[in-house]
Amino acid sequence: MQQKLIYILFIFASVISYGQVNLFMESDKTDYNGKDIVNLTIILELNGVDLEPQTRFQLPDLSKFTIIGSGSVTNTVIDPATNTLITQKVTRIALEPKKKGKVKIGSVLVTVNNKIYKTEPFDVNIKDIIEKRSLATNMASEMYLNMEIEDREVYQDQATIAVLRVYSKNMDNFRKVKDVRLPNQDNINVHAISMSKSEIDPSGAGNMASQTLAVFMVFPNEAGYVEVPSVSASVSSYANKNKIVSNKVKLNVKKLPEGSPECFKNAVGNFSVNVYNASKDKIEVEKPIHVIVKISGEGNLPDMYLPKILASPDYEVFTPKITSKVAPGTTGMKGEMFANYVVIPKKSGPISIQTEQFAFFDPASREYVDLGQETLALSAFSHDQILESRTTVEKVNEYTNTLLETVNTPVLKTTTFKVKEKSKFHWSILLTNIAILVGLFVIYLLFKTWQKKRALVRETASPKPLGSVAETEKEIRETLKTDINDYFSYLENLKDNGDYQKFFDTLEEMDLEVRNQYFKSSSEEFRTFLESHKGSSVAEEYRNLLQRIQMEKYSPLKSAEGMDELLKAVVNLYSRISK
Repeated sequence: MQQKLIYILFIFASVISYGQVNLFMESDKTDYNGKDIVNLTIILELNGVDLEPQTRFQLPDLSKFTIIGSGSVTNTVIDPATNTLITQKVTRIALEPKKKGKVKIGSVLVTVNNKIYKTEPFDVNIKDIIEKRSLATNMASEMYLNMEIEDREVYQDQATIAVLRVYSKNMDNFRKVKDVRLPNQDNINVHAISMSKSEIDPSGAGNMASQTLAVFMVFPNEAGYVEVPSVSASVSSYANKNKIVSNKVKLNVKKLPEGSPECFKNAVGNFSVNVYNASKDKIEVEKPIHVIVKISGEGNLPDMYLPKILASPDYEVFTPKITSKVAPGTTGMKGEMFANYVVIPKKSGPISIQTEQFAFFDPASREYVDLGQETLALSAFSHDQILESRTTVEKVNEYTNTLLETVNTPVLKTTTFKVKEKSKFHWSILLTNIAILVGLFVIYLLFKTWQKKRALVRETASPKPLGSVAETEKEIRETLKTDINDYFSYLENLKDNGDYQKFFDTLEEMDLEVRNQYFKSSSEEFRTFLESHKGSSVAEEYRNLLQRIQMEKYSPLKSAEGMDELLKAVVNLYSRISK
């Protein structure tokens, strides 16, 4: 029995010597002045080959400090005395205190081999606090951004409006704020309402003036507490360029009520669905037609799942092209979404095209609304039926067009009429004509000489100043300036005639002409020029428009509504640029 006890003790001793974890945290000192930086050192020692950290260091609450820097290093050695692998991980954290007095620093946690280890908490004493301002704050004279969201309790996928304002004591700083970047996060959808600056309000917070930089809608797509990340903007000066960041806002996103219909996906707002045939001709078997599924209303319209057309053996349906006409409303994005389907009938006779069932949640009434299915009844005809149904005039027109396209008609020659020559030549008429021509030439020379003398006297009396480089460049630009309205009229005609290839070639030619007015050879240089002189919103709109033009140009299916929207966007943007 005694030998067994000794054997067990030896086993425990070997286990203890084989694997051991040491974790501790210390500061460089306990008393700090206002200018001192609190340096924390966290050390984790692992004695053994089978010890592996499963988590990173879980830091305590450091909200009373500002973390200004951190760094880690890992060292691995073998103890020659015990032949044991020793892994040491050291982390240094530099903190700037925000408050004075005794501040408690809590425990650091780490999990090793399914066991949690923690350090002992300790206190540090902060004597005085000296306010330190960042470089951006000093440069911008205490400028800061503030994001305001009034309604912070909303349903999932319901809109709430955020307003971004900038505050500063010096009003000259407002013109330096550019490049506002809206938050981007997976659990929210953001849509801009306005990215233009408002008038400066001198009666801001305290003695600081304020200006609204952006207004946008936030749609949280998950329930719970959702934090809207900060909005950033750049503050440019002649010396450098800094970035300022706004506050974060936490939303209480309520989960949608129970009892939703099976067809409900994520539509929140108030909507209606309509299905119609966009093709005007008679429907023929094996010939494509355009069927539009239109969703109208207000809510999370750009982000919701649209009802699809159900498959059927009576027709073949292809992936739709999605277009939209939306604008900010009072409770969400308001407008219409169009799903343009290409449908090919497979049989003649009546055909019923049905959509998926569609339901939405109305936050105003806090109820689900099931719209059910939408059905479009069509009648398809065979090719022979189409021919038989044509009128006599339509048959004559078709026959005439076919004849003109296929038959080579002879060219009709017209007879030439010749003027009979007179037997007698009148010299008096010839001399009279020559005298008239000589007189007109002499009068022209006298007029040019008088004009030159008058211009010389005017230049001598008031010499014209040479002007600056900017004025000369402006005169050259005015000389090279193209009448942009001519392009708009020509593009409208090309669009109406369906000549889309010539339409996009003319768009590229117009873009080149506009860029030449500002002496910019590439689109990137022109976008940089627009950002400097027209604002970041115009530059971003120009970049998005070029991408949209390329997508429409190489799209296999071009709809009349999509081309109308594209032309309106082109006229709107280039009219502002070419002013």
